[in-house]
Amino acid sequence: MKNALLSGLVIGIFSGLWLLIMYKAGYNLEDSKASPYEYISVLIPIVGLLIAIKDYRDNYLGGKMGFLEALVQSFKILIFGGILAVFAAIVFINYVSSGNNFEEFSGRMFGALLVGVISAFGVSLLYATNSEKVD
Repeated sequence: MKNALLSGLVIGIFSGLWLLIMYKAGYNLEDSKASPYEYISVLIPIVGLLIAIKDYRDNYLGGKMGFLEALVQSFKILIFGGILAVFAAIVFINYVSSGNNFEEFSGRMFGALLVGVISAFGVSLLYATNSEKVD
């Protein structure tokens, strides 16, 4: 659980920082169109999960991990990171970017959820070592 909390916090903090960097760089986040640089944010959960699940497998499980173990750990990490990222988005909407942009951010948060779920499945398949064990 400690690994999931720490990794989720790192993913959430980087997601919040990326939101602030995009705003400070002058990209219009209130628009429903995503800028090309906004797609770089997809790398945050992917890279975070790759590092966290490999660390969990190697340091906590002795190098052996089933698919469901990896998937559950990935979802724990994404839940912690998602809570922090949504909190950062709410603070951003209310205090930094004043305007009626809740609909655009809810669409972006749904997209982040979808990227996280797909990443969790991919990383779990990549790092599962016990192919005959279903858990």
